[in-house]
Amino acid sequence: MAAGGGGPAARELFAEGLLQFLRPAVRQLDGNVRAVRESQVELREHIDSLATELCRINEDQKVALDLDPYVKKLLNARRRVVLVNNILQNAQERLRRLNHSVAKETVRRRAMLEAAGAYPGK
Repeated sequence: MAAGGGGPAARELFAEGLLQFLRPAVRQLDGNVRAVRESQVELREHIDSLATELCRINEDQKVALDLDPYVKKLLNARRRVVLVNNILQNAQERLRRLNHSVAKETVRRRAMLEAAGAYPGK
């Protein structure tokens, strides 16, 4: 090893340690994004149901109640929920690709270290 802080094997060990450190965080973030997406879908379904029910109530009322502004607000909220869900879906896909890249890089680095004899195999 060089006196200046380590050679290639030390850098490889550090890189692998960093990848091992990141992997659980990426997986946890992916799980959290998945849970938020599921709740967004549930919220969208509830908004749809409520909007439908408000329209039905409005039609059934003998007294003229103007529920249209509320229905429009619900539909606007639904649109925003769908937009957020699309953003989350894109983020989750990027996380999936990152997780795949981390796993692939970990395997590659471990193989390099094992080939160099600097990493004890499991």
